[in-house]
Amino acid sequence: MIHQLTDREIVKQLYFTQFVILIASAVIGFFFFEDLHDFFKLWNIRDEYIIWYGVTLAVFVIFADMAVMKWCPRHLYDDGGINELLFRNRPVPHLLFLTLLIAFTEEILFRGVLQTHIGLWAASLVFAVLHFRYLTKWLLFIMVTGISLMLGLIYEWTGNLFVPVTAHFIIDAVFACQIRFQYVRRGLHDGNVKS
Repeated sequence: MIHQLTDREIVKQLYFTQFVILIASAVIGFFFFEDLHDFFKLWNIRDEYIIWYGVTLAVFVIFADMAVMKWCPRHLYDDGGINELLFRNRPVPHLLFLTLLIAFTEEILFRGVLQTHIGLWAASLVFAVLHFRYLTKWLLFIMVTGISLMLGLIYEWTGNLFVPVTAHFIIDAVFACQIRFQYVRRGLHDGNVKS
């Protein structure tokens, strides 16, 4: 169905999804948190663990994903072209904004609201199931579930939402830019895409 949408409609759907995630976070958080102060205590921008855990996890995931793409058959990790449709036509600043938005909204819901109140395993399971497009692709599902657990673990260890947000953002930004650059390179080679 997504292949029938225009590029503009795809971007609108992505923004709408992130808006829904933020609304869900606010509604669920309203019942789980005593007040906003409890939520804001989960954030510490001056924490050195942002670099040690967040960046390190991102680099590990990026290399693991590159290894999967190198050694596994494409059909095992192919998401049906959805990520390519989302990211191939975006300028890099827009890609960075989108991936930062995705990282913040998903980590607020899954780590900040759900994991804080229902635990690591339950939040990771919800995260994996909501990435339902991977349910029929066992390798992608295992990878998404594993990444969710790792993001949850670094949040458990640090108690700081900026740590998983940083890791999530770097992972998504690198892969989004990789999709964009591959698309531009193919188009330049074929002579039919604007950079």
